[in-house]
Order: sequence, then structure tokens, then C-alpha cells
Amino acid sequence: MTTRLRPPSVPLVTVDPYFNIWSSANQLHENETKHWTGKNHSMVGMARIDGQVWRFMGGRDHRSDFITLPAEAMEQTDLIVKPLTTVYTFEAGGVKLKVEFTTPLLLDDLDVLSRPASYVTIGAVSSDGKPHQVEIYYDLSAELCVDAPIQEVVSKRFDLEDGSQGLQLGTEKQQVLWRSGDDLRIDWGYATLLVPSAVPARTAVAGVDARSRFASEGAFPEQDDNRFPRPVHDDMPVLACVIDYGQVGSTEVSHYLVLAYDDVMSVEYFHQKLPGYWSRNGRTFPQMLAAAVQDYAVLMGRCAAFDERLIQDAAQSGGTRYADILALSYRQAIAAHKLVADENGEALFFSKENFSNGCMATVDVSYPSIPLFLLYNVELVKGMMRPVYRYSASEAWPFDFAPHDVGRYPLANGQAYGMKMERQMPIEECGNMLIMAAAVSLAEGHADFAAAHWELLTGWVHYLLEYGMDPGNQLCTDDFGGHLAHNTNLSIKAIMGIAGYGLMCGMLGKNEEKEQHLQKAREMAQQWEQMAAEGDHYLLAFDAPGTWSMKYNLVWDTLFDLHLFSPDVRKKEVATYLQKMNQYGTPLDNRKTYTKADWLLWVATLADHQADFEALVSPLWDFLNESSSRVPFTDWYYTIDGRLTGFINRSVVGGLFIKLLKDQGVSK
Repeated sequence: MTTRLRPPSVPLVTVDPYFNIWSSANQLHENETKHWTGKNHSMVGMARIDGQVWRFMGGRDHRSDFITLPAEAMEQTDLIVKPLTTVYTFEAGGVKLKVEFTTPLLLDDLDVLSRPASYVTIGAVSSDGKPHQVEIYYDLSAELCVDAPIQEVVSKRFDLEDGSQGLQLGTEKQQVLWRSGDDLRIDWGYATLLVPSAVPARTAVAGVDARSRFASEGAFPEQDDNRFPRPVHDDMPVLACVIDYGQVGSTEVSHYLVLAYDDVMSVEYFHQKLPGYWSRNGRTFPQMLAAAVQDYAVLMGRCAAFDERLIQDAAQSGGTRYADILALSYRQAIAAHKLVADENGEALFFSKENFSNGCMATVDVSYPSIPLFLLYNVELVKGMMRPVYRYSASEAWPFDFAPHDVGRYPLANGQAYGMKMERQMPIEECGNMLIMAAAVSLAEGHADFAAAHWELLTGWVHYLLEYGMDPGNQLCTDDFGGHLAHNTNLSIKAIMGIAGYGLMCGMLGKNEEKEQHLQKAREMAQQWEQMAAEGDHYLLAFDAPGTWSMKYNLVWDTLFDLHLFSPDVRKKEVATYLQKMNQYGTPLDNRKTYTKADWLLWVATLADHQADFEALVSPLWDFLNESSSRVPFTDWYYTIDGRLTGFINRSVVGGLFIKLLKDQGVSK
């Protein structure tokens, strides 16, 4: 097998927080495919070559205590994770099989990005110069449409106008948007397998025994299983197909399937249920599927071109290891969101705090993620901010600083993090919103979006002017570390928020206010340097001698081209991070040995020399390649032994694109 980055978990289907399937094994056939939460969302793939059946994906038979299906595993010869596509290669029986999982999350095309549809493309070619008869079995299970296997499901099938066959499974109760939480799977709507009309295939809604029958006999059900409703744990229903590849020789034969999910309604936005963005103009789910089929060839070309360009840009910016890191993080960063449209047709891009409490539109989760979206579509950063602006301007929000979140996924009906003062992050969220607003303004070349919310932004900058220089005892985004007073990194955020407000004032023709705020930011930066200095580095807290921490908020001084802080601050801090580095990276601060992957990339981007950047980033690649925590990309892990600390599959990995953003520039 070719030596490449061994991802801790491999993205397969990455649409949104609910339709989100990964493989946590080195070999695709070693384990069941799983939802990002770790629960089985099983899909099985087998190849029948000249009458002999081989497994290439999954293959754990639920009826027999997870005994492997009676089919030998194909040899997996390669795995490549690209930004939009995961490519597995297998060989057995004289046939080479290429299996590609593509979710077309093209950030410059919101209609395509928001479609709840993903592609599996399977190509077969002879590897021994001889012709071979090939059939491919593929299925997905009812686990995709329930939170727990005790829930009862029903099935249905339909045909599109072009003859494409659709099979669906969904819960009998269909309680749409009935609850919120973190470690939950969707249990409304319908998991869908679509077989395009051009694909020569037989289809069936079957029990899980269809897998073992095909594996042992090459048999396939001649009619649908109609014993519904029934619980998923009762002869687990599957949506299955067998594709006839005919005689395969030296020319590759390729077919594809569409895996989709009709969630009916996607989020509740201040008590109004909203469907996915793709449906905002009245398009139905079957029409969306028809478009997915019609657009397949063009989209595969666009995805391939994007993958090539991003990998090339990332390698040039930060080296090949940096390119690997961005390729693994791209789909995760986007699919940890749900894109819908408000009553005006404007985009709302809701993040979900995966495995960190399930909050949605969390400001201090949006903030670290924005480098990716500033690079490719600033409209999505605005989509993150719109719910926060609306909530902040309502009577439901009682404070004069920005909120933490607008609800718990998928119900955006008000802050879920708590309303007591000790639960708030006032400096954190005001600074985040002001920096994000300034970044949007620079990216668009005007401050119109900020002007529409100027009263809120002005109130927040006043808060930072009063309380930001030496923050009181409060939480920040690194809330797992507990309350901290006199936080020097939080003070930098306040300074950059004030400076960002000054930049926006200038873009709005408020030149006197611009100079006032930029001058105040300069004075605060000079004061900060005096208060935080300790020999060859700067403190974690102004009143805490002998401490140090990552000053990741400092990166905006460079990105905004302001240079409020002396270059010595960056140089001393980068030298400290290199000195404090453990096997798997530099810790967040002196208190613990864990780090945050997003902040690690932000401080690496402070480096003046490419060698220093790569030295700081390389241990993150090693962590991904060697960690025993086989989960989707975690942004919070221990730097000594590479173990997971807590967070999984979060959108904040969009922040890893910050070096690329620095090189390409925020201003367009």
C-alpha cells in the first residue's frame, strides 16, 4: 500500500451534521462505516468477479455478533483523501477497483453545496490483461435514518421522470425537528439510495441477510421486503442494488450512485421551520435528485479541478504536509454546518458544535472557522453572522455584549449556553463579531453589511473600549480551561476588534472615527507589550509571572496589515512555541499538555520564516498519522501521546486555512 497520510478517520459522505459518514479503519473493509458520533451508519460494498465474491467496504453481519460476511476482503492498495473526494483502490481476482466518495461542496456554488446528495463512483478495470465478469453490490442501512435501532422504520420506492430508481427508509413517526442535542442522529426524513437510469442495476429494499446471501451465493432479492413498520434491530432493513458491469477488460467501466437524505425541514429559526437552501425557490426533493444526476459529469470535472488547485496552492503555501492537513479538513469544516435561507432568501449558515455541547451558530466556533470561507465565499461568513445579529437585536437578548450562540442544533430559538453572567464570554464574542465584520468588509471591498448592523457593532466596540484592555475574570473560547482574569490573548482580541471597527469606519467615510479607534488600538497595543512582557516571551495573564500561552489572536494584526504590535512580539512568541513543542505540537499554554489544532496553525502563521511554520505544523501531521484516537479530525488533543481530549468533527478546522489566507490576502 502506498505510504500516505493515514487519517485517523476517513470522510466518505459529508453533507451536514446529520448526513455525515466516516470510516475509522485503515482498510475500508475492516469495520462498519460510522456516523461521526461513532454510531454505526453502515454501508456495505462487495464485488463479484467471475463468480467469486469479495468485500471492499464494511461487511459486518449484524445477525451474527459482528462476524465478518462470508466473502474474502479485497486487497486495499491505496487511499487518497482529497478536499472533495476520497479515493480507495482495491485489487482481487484480476480486477482493479477504484471507489470514489465525492460530496461536491463547492463553496462558490451554494445551490450545489446545499444539496443533500453525495456520489459514490466505482470503476473496474482488468489488472491481469484478461477479461472478467464483474458485478458490484452496494447498500446502505436503516441506521442512517434513526437515532437508535429500537426505532421503527418504513420503506418506499419511487422513479424519477428519467427512469432513475429511488429507494427510501425513514422512521414511521416522522417527528420533524422535535428535539435538539449533541450526540444525536437524525430520526426524521428519509435516507435515499438513487440508482441513475443509465446504470444497469437491480434494486431491492431488503433485510440485512441480503448481504450474506450475496456474499455466499451471489443471490439478490427478486422483490422488496414489505414487512414494515419494524425496528431497525429486527433483520435490519437495507437499501441495496447490484450493478452489472458486464465483461471488464483493459478499458475501465465506471458507474455511480447517489446517496441522499430528505430531511423535510432542516432547522428551526426563531420558531420558524426552514428547509435546506437548495429548496428556497420551490425545488422538490425529486427535482433536486434529477439535477444531481444531470449535473454528475460536470460536477466531477469541477471537483477534480478544485482538488488539484487547492492541493497545489496549499503545498506552495505551507508544504506537502500542510496540503494533506487541508485536504482532510475541507469537507469536515463545511459539513459541520447546515445552509438554509431566511424569509428574504439570504443565506443562514449554521454551525453545530459537534461533541462540545451541540450549540448552533456559536460565535467563537464561527470565528476560528472563517479563513476557509473568506478564501472561497465570504457570503457564508455573512451567513454565520446573520442569526447572531438578529438575536442580539431582539428583546430576548438582555446584554450589551454579543451572545455566545443562538440555540442548540437544530433549534435556533435563543442562547443554549446559559443566561447567567458567569456563563457569558463578553470580550470574546464582541471581539469575534467585530473582527469577522471587518474581515467581511475587507473581503468585499465595502462595509455595507456592517453598516446594516452598525448600532450593534458600535455598542460592542464601546464594550471593548471600556473592558477589553485588562479583561476581568471570565470565559473565553478556550472555556475548557476555566475562567481566567487578565487574559493577555483575550486582550489582543479586544485590541484587534477595536482596530477592525476603525477600518470599517474608514470604509464608511467616518474618517475621524477611524483615526480615533485605530489610534486607541495602537496605544492599547503599546500598553499590552509593557504589561505582558516577561523576558523572551509574553505572559498567559498580566498578573501571572512564569506563564506563557499561544497568542493566536495576534494573527489579525498581520492579516489586516495594521502592524499595531512590534514585530518583536511575533518573533519572541514564535521562538517560544518552537521551544515548548512536544512530539505532537505546542501546547495551548503552560497549564496543560493539550493543544488546539486551529490555534496551532494560527500561531504558526505568525512565523516570518517558512521553516519555522513547517516545524510548528509538522507535528500536527504526525498526530493525524499516528493517533490511536480513530475519530474525525479533532481540534483538541494531547501533545505528549496524541490522544483525543474531547472535540470531534468541528467546523473550526476551517481555521487551518489561515496560512493560505495570509498568502492570498483577505482584501479582494
